[in-house]
Amino acid sequence: MNIMIPAWVDGTLQPVEKLEAHKLGLKHKAISVFLFHNNKILLQRRALGKYHTPGLWANTCCTHPYWNETDSDCANRRVFEELHLTGLELKNRGKIEYRADVGQGLIEHEIVEIFTATCSAAPKVTPNPEEVMEIKWLDQIELANKVETNPDEFTPWLRIYMSKHFEQISGTITA
Repeated sequence: MNIMIPAWVDGTLQPVEKLEAHKLGLKHKAISVFLFHNNKILLQRRALGKYHTPGLWANTCCTHPYWNETDSDCANRRVFEELHLTGLELKNRGKIEYRADVGQGLIEHEIVEIFTATCSAAPKVTPNPEEVMEIKWLDQIELANKVETNPDEFTPWLRIYMSKHFEQISGTITA
């Protein structure tokens, strides 16, 4: 199945096959979601069948919008597809751009719309095993310490988010 995502080719946003965008290191659109509860963040460990960064810990969920899909629709779709969560009040925290080698000759060069949600009660999460092998809630400070001491357990983008953008993501500053 060819998934077409919005990527910039020669300065123009156009539909590009997802794997091709990563092989060429094209700048492309993405979303990342962070779910908070009691000062903890819901993390997911990526399924071993993922074509890049399998088995690494990442934020609650992330993906690429389909061509002509809004960022908000994409975020809600992916939270459901990966974790079977619905009804979250996602708040847009702005854009982050990063470029990272994700292994196997693939590059993530993303313009990411960051979304967050805060839950008063921990929601029932049912991970899709094709996408997520494990979940856990981790205190924000503990997460920052773990990313610093054991970076190879985390995706490149989560390491970048934690080291350079966490105030924007957590809402202590705006984009």
